[in-house]
Amino acid sequence: MGKNRRERRVEERDSYAARSSAQKRKNYVIAGGILGLVVVLIGITSYNFITMESGEMGAPDGAGRLGGEHEHASILVKIFGDNFDFTAPTYQIKSSWIHFEESDGKTVHRHASGVTVGYLFETLNIGIDEKCYTFPDGRNFCNVADKEGDQYTLKFYVNHEKVTDIRNHVVNDGDRILISYGNESQQQIDEQLIELDSQIIKS
Repeated sequence: MGKNRRERRVEERDSYAARSSAQKRKNYVIAGGILGLVVVLIGITSYNFITMESGEMGAPDGAGRLGGEHEHASILVKIFGDNFDFTAPTYQIKSSWIHFEESDGKTVHRHASGVTVGYLFETLNIGIDEKCYTFPDGRNFCNVADKEGDQYTLKFYVNHEKVTDIRNHVVNDGDRILISYGNESQQQIDEQLIELDSQIIKS
């Protein structure tokens, strides 16, 4: 009878040790999983911190390392002869990759290779393609002929050279970019180009 009691005690002790050991293993597995998840989250957060600013996630397509370059260009957008104003806070530093800054609406700053003018306008919520310029409020200015036959067109110039589409242009240091919508004569375009040339490029 005493032997049976001892055997039961040994069995209970062994059973308790087994349960305790199993619980410890389970705790280690859970802790390891949590630690792994924390490491993954830290990695993702670190990547996003390096490649974002103001809620911006990741790099634009084709962009090089952020901070790898710092190029400046002058831009002038004319809609029916009126200057589009990029000095408003709405258009200032919307991307760390390419932007306007310091309440200047004439100098574009590009901070990585491969970042295009098209991406700049995306960050400003302005639609632009070879036919239309679309304001953030939805108003658009597209190639059209009126009833009198006057042609209203969207025109792009890079360093006085007319181009058909500006979206894939990567800003180079010292570039001067004109975007003009209306039915301007060549003389009026030349005057706009002179205005563009007079703009100071801030570094």
